[in-house]
Amino acid sequence: MVSLQHISKSFGSQKVLNDVSLEIPAGQIVGLLGPNGAGKSTLMKILIGLWSADSGTVSAPSRIGYLPENNPLYEDMYVTEYLAFMAQMTYSASRLSTFDFERSGLSTLIDLVGLSPERHKHIRELSKGYRQRVGLAQALLGDPELLILDEPTTGLDPNQLVEIRALIKSLSGESRSVILSTHILQEVREMCDRVIILDHGTIKADLPINQIPDLETLFHEKTQN
Repeated sequence: MVSLQHISKSFGSQKVLNDVSLEIPAGQIVGLLGPNGAGKSTLMKILIGLWSADSGTVSAPSRIGYLPENNPLYEDMYVTEYLAFMAQMTYSASRLSTFDFERSGLSTLIDLVGLSPERHKHIRELSKGYRQRVGLAQALLGDPELLILDEPTTGLDPNQLVEIRALIKSLSGESRSVILSTHILQEVREMCDRVIILDHGTIKADLPINQIPDLETLFHEKTQN
């Protein structure tokens, strides 16, 4: 489903990614780990097409959902109003001339991410956890084959963490892969099938989670300067 071959990217004299190659099949949840400045965000932005690589090839699905770390939302809009607006933009981008809320499947999506109790509230009235659910719903518009989540649980309380992690885990499937960038090692252990550790723009480890006896030790060993 996803293939990166010999990807490199520099900003001025700073090389952010250096000859990165990886493949992600359908149905996997992949944890992308690395210290600040490792190149994780750059890699994700290349995958979604926001930035281009200096060299190498990228093969990715046409339908990609993306939840950035700083979840940008129109806070004065109602939840349903906002998602309908974003869905209509998605439909317009697909050259579909009309948008029908009920036929769009948006109600089903709102139920899927657990937003039904809050659907008629302004986004500014929502807790951090429910705002993340709005961001996840937006990322899922168009039924993406690849879902990329950048620090999706930052700032959540313990109850919200449990709920959002369970929700994210349920979003993978035979036709969808998930890339999860996080600093929380416990999150990777609980949610991911595979771990990729990135440091100084290179892949230091790429292993199934069930082959890693101690993720903390592995992370420390692979990211020491």
